[in-house]
Amino acid sequence: MNALIKRIRRSSRLLNFLTLIAAALLAFLLGGIMLVLLGANPFTALKIMVIGSFGNLNAFANTVIKTTPLLFVGLGICISFRAGVLNIGGEGQLVVGAIAASSLALALPDCPGWLLITICILAGGLAGAIWGGIAGVLKAYFRVNEVLSTIMLNYIATYLMNYLLRGCMMDPMQVKMCSFIPQTARLPRAAFLPGLVPSYLHIGILIGILFAVLVYIFIWRTTIGFRLRVTGENQRAARGAGINTRRYMVLAILLSGALAGVGGSIEILGVHHRMFTDGSAFGFTGMSGYYGIVAALFGQLNPLGTIPASFFLGAILTGGNKIQRFLQVPSSLLVVLSGLIVLFVVGSEIFRRRQAERAELEAEKEAGFQRVDDTDFEESG
Repeated sequence: MNALIKRIRRSSRLLNFLTLIAAALLAFLLGGIMLVLLGANPFTALKIMVIGSFGNLNAFANTVIKTTPLLFVGLGICISFRAGVLNIGGEGQLVVGAIAASSLALALPDCPGWLLITICILAGGLAGAIWGGIAGVLKAYFRVNEVLSTIMLNYIATYLMNYLLRGCMMDPMQVKMCSFIPQTARLPRAAFLPGLVPSYLHIGILIGILFAVLVYIFIWRTTIGFRLRVTGENQRAARGAGINTRRYMVLAILLSGALAGVGGSIEILGVHHRMFTDGSAFGFTGMSGYYGIVAALFGQLNPLGTIPASFFLGAILTGGNKIQRFLQVPSSLLVVLSGLIVLFVVGSEIFRRRQAERAELEAEKEAGFQRVDDTDFEESG
């Protein structure tokens, strides 16, 4: 019986991989149809996308740079969604993390380099955790829908950024920007790579991969991670097992916000070296707070799976910008394509789970077991 169940689960993993590929292909197919309707050649668009993402070393570097914030937000989403908390506040958490990092970098210009970088990253993580924790407390103790609260907190973070960049953080020489952070606070860049001009590639992606491994260990190899997952799967069962579900929901969104905040600090220390605004969060984040959710879902809420998923989505965004410039198609096409990927990935996940449950149920029947219906158990209890 156990061997049969294991074999079914192995085939389920293969089905999971194939359905993911099918979902991405179907999303691209519909995207190609939309390009045709817009009067563009989809094969030309695909060629431009590939060249724009991987055509040379600089294109590849731009893809990696775009991947980095997606990865940090996606890792946070893996934790919060696994605990049943829908954190849609990545944009705001990125912003407050960047504000905290840039503020400390400007306030401590004489601090030694690596110490200042560490302090700024920790400050970004703390700011993101606090920002996410607000929504977590509201959900756990006051039953406020976390989707609404995290979206509202995105707007609050944006207006806070606008206020600061027009006030105490404003560069006297340039409106809507703060001063450049000192050289000692900037992440090392890949200046040693020949042909990389300008050298924008920094070590943030390596920090992100390290965090992905740590988050994977946390979720799947620790007691706290197990309790978070149980809370997300079935709160009633978790409470019956003595788990304080409120505490773990708050913890999940605290950690989720912290990772997004670290992503915001990495953007400041590694890429922009200053805060700036166009009146919205998107000017600074590039919608990474939302695209990170797509990356996490495409990676099946697995921290290690989020690494290639973020890279895949980063390549789409980098190449998609080239398509927009060369073929003069609307920028909203990228948003639609990302939405299609989410739609088909979530749909494929529902299909995969139903297939796996049906296969396990048939295996149990063949072995002479009968599954007890939870509703019957609750009624009899």
